Amino acid sequence: MAVENDSEQFTGLILLSGVDRPGITEALFSALSPFSIAVLDIEQVIISNRLILTVLIALNPAHQSAIESDLLECAAALDVDIATLFSTTNSSSIASKKSLLHVVLLGTKLHPLAIAQIAGAISSSGANIERITRTASTPVTAIELLVSGAAQEIVAAALAPVAALNKVDISVQKGGHLRFAKKLVQLDVDSTLIKQEVIELLATKAGVGAQVIAITESAMRGELDFESSLRARVALLKGLPESMLAEVQSEIVLTPGARTLIGTLQRLGHSISIVSGGFVDVIAPLISELGIAHFRANKLEIENGFLTGGLVGPIIDRAAKAQALRDFAAIESIPMDQTVAIGDGANDLDMIAAAGLGIAFNAKPAVKAAADSSLSGPYLDSALYLLGIPREAVEED
Repeated sequence: MAVENDSEQFTGLILLSGVDRPGITEALFSALSPFSIAVLDIEQVIISNRLILTVLIALNPAHQSAIESDLLECAAALDVDIATLFSTTNSSSIASKKSLLHVVLLGTKLHPLAIAQIAGAISSSGANIERITRTASTPVTAIELLVSGAAQEIVAAALAPVAALNKVDISVQKGGHLRFAKKLVQLDVDSTLIKQEVIELLATKAGVGAQVIAITESAMRGELDFESSLRARVALLKGLPESMLAEVQSEIVLTPGARTLIGTLQRLGHSISIVSGGFVDVIAPLISELGIAHFRANKLEIENGFLTGGLVGPIIDRAAKAQALRDFAAIESIPMDQTVAIGDGANDLDMIAAAGLGIAFNAKPAVKAAADSSLSGPYLDSALYLLGIPREAVEED
């Protein structure tokens, strides 16, 4: 004797499409209201004034014809198209699926081929796209896909070459309520929070710009570690008047979207921290202006109104940046898997690795390869979309 599968039920899929105007959703559900049905799923989207509304219902099979008839009348009255599909299906829904992933695509221009290849990579990894929504359209387009059926690392590995080939940014994150929990977001300063490198601004004032750049390039070739490089560059600033710090402070330019990123996160209850291989003497006013409580940076030694060419206190290198992230997270009682680190250089690698989500911002290839996600556009607030924050929740500058 056959055993009936309790997970199966008779369902109806309703697809309504047409020119959008007020009252359509109300009219559709009013047409369905006389029947003994349950709404299992619903999604509505409006694109260029065209409405697409899909509804999945569970119903008594005996009511199918009557429902179809009433829906035809509803379609005629509303001047829309309504299509239906009735069948016995498994009742599992997206809400019952475990280990869902959020795949976020970011780009200034998303081409059909890129989306096709992204969908193909997801499919080849054994995953399935359950839902697609647009979370932002300006200044970048952000598309979020809800994906089931495969592990995060497998999907991320499948998408990485597609992202590079199509020059789009792709992030793969675990779903669940923790995605929206309070976070600590830690930002590097030079070439991340601000557009410039502070030590180069100071070097220009001291007339040693070329020498400082040469030392920086030597460090990038691996000939000097960060501390040795930093001390050598600061030594060249000896004799620079302390008054030049204020001039440099006035020349600092925030990265586009930086103020929006910080303001939005603060308004939504998240915490912000700043770490810099640069100098607190220069960035302190900016930190105060942005209302940031947690920060660490190097400190210049100043005597009698002039820089001595030395530093005071411990050096903020890559290990110190990662330790700062741990310390600030502990102060805020935020678990490390709810921390975010954003940076661009090798000095940010340790904090990017330590964070629950590491984001490379316009970074060098090695940093991109080490990070969970990357942003290649000029707007720092694009990081909000990686965190699942839609455009309508973003606070403008």
